[in-house]
Amino acid sequence: MKHVRRIVCGLLSVAAINYIPLFILVHLRSGEEFSFSFWYWLPLLAAFVYITDIRPLPRTFPTGRIQRLAEGAELLQLFVADFLCSLGIQILWLWMAVSRTIPDMENGGMVPLIATNLVIVSLSLCNLFWSGMLRAYLTSVQLGIKHRILAALCGWIPILNAWYLVKIIHICRDEVEFETEKWELYAVRAESEICRTKYPLLMVHGVFFRDFRYLNYWGRIPKELIRNGASVYYGQQQSAASVEDSGRELAARIRQIVEETGCGKVNIIAHSKGGLDSRAAIAHCGMASFVATLTTINTPHRGCIFAEYLLGKVPLAVQQKIAATYNAAMRKMGDPDPDFLAAVTDLTESACLARNEVTLDAPGVVYESVTSYCRKAQHGKFPLNMTYPIVRHFDGRNDGLVAVESARWGEKFTLLEPQGKRGISHGDVVDLNRENIRGFDVREFYVNLAANLKRRGF
Repeated sequence: MKHVRRIVCGLLSVAAINYIPLFILVHLRSGEEFSFSFWYWLPLLAAFVYITDIRPLPRTFPTGRIQRLAEGAELLQLFVADFLCSLGIQILWLWMAVSRTIPDMENGGMVPLIATNLVIVSLSLCNLFWSGMLRAYLTSVQLGIKHRILAALCGWIPILNAWYLVKIIHICRDEVEFETEKWELYAVRAESEICRTKYPLLMVHGVFFRDFRYLNYWGRIPKELIRNGASVYYGQQQSAASVEDSGRELAARIRQIVEETGCGKVNIIAHSKGGLDSRAAIAHCGMASFVATLTTINTPHRGCIFAEYLLGKVPLAVQQKIAATYNAAMRKMGDPDPDFLAAVTDLTESACLARNEVTLDAPGVVYESVTSYCRKAQHGKFPLNMTYPIVRHFDGRNDGLVAVESARWGEKFTLLEPQGKRGISHGDVVDLNRENIRGFDVREFYVNLAANLKRRGF
């Protein structure tokens, strides 16, 4: 039915854009009174405007955002089809006028009329294009900043602009299809609450980030978990501090959650340095009895050789300058006592290996780990695309920051293998960029992780 509607819209738009304006102009030029047929065409023109610009698709999508995005993709597809048809028709009109296939009218030739019609057609196509493009730009997540900027730049380059327009349509259509399938899956399993674990989930962020209220470190993951029944809390530790200091902050947070909810224990899911902080909280701050499981995600348990190399090469004065700038900025963002150098130093190989000797796994706590890796530098967003080759030189396979072997820890280790040529970076694994990666549904991965905890009684 949707394809039939698209064909009808296409035929209506071609007729309205190309024939109706010319029909009106001919009548105005000839001085003839408008017949009944003219007034018959006006509702058709109004219907075209409504169907294409206001309601190009019936309201069949699960959310308003997906609906607007689907409409944007539909309008852009319609624009491409109408542009090609209109181009052929306008060339035909001009050829007929120049070759006098159309006889001259009483007050002059057809060329001025066709030229005026061409202006009307151009304005109509512009309206169609911008109606679609604005919907896409304002609602798409997958276009990101990069595609929005590149599309704007390519818009001034013939042929390249057409290629990028097709790319935008493709990205938007894929996003609509993917998000619609996600909602359909949610509708099917909503009542089962597969993520309602016995103990709530405590999600612990990595270094140089905070748990902001309106900019979630974990992207779309928490919302997906909550939809499926999970209770989600956040670590709320500082963005940069030593592992021991962060561990004490996490311990206070765990006590707070347990006291307020009466849950008894928590399941920790920790990313990057957050995994080291969590281990310190369990081993050194008495949290073993309040933690059921710890799942670390791309955590450098054995440190980063490249971090140690860089600290050895960068002059101390430069390190202190960078640290002072960062610490001052993060104090304004809410960190009470940030310590950039302490955080970076605790990520080095020597610091992690030394800490592993005294940070032993607690009996009764289930330790598990997950990691991913990239195949190429360009698979990571900036700055991971720049750090990837350095980390690969020193540490081997990595996600842009953490080596695969450094992330291995606990009773169970899961390696997320990239599908095809696309890798899974340090940011991708926590949905930092909100990107749909072909072959890896990051939200579904965490849903399955929580569902597995539930099946095992945690």
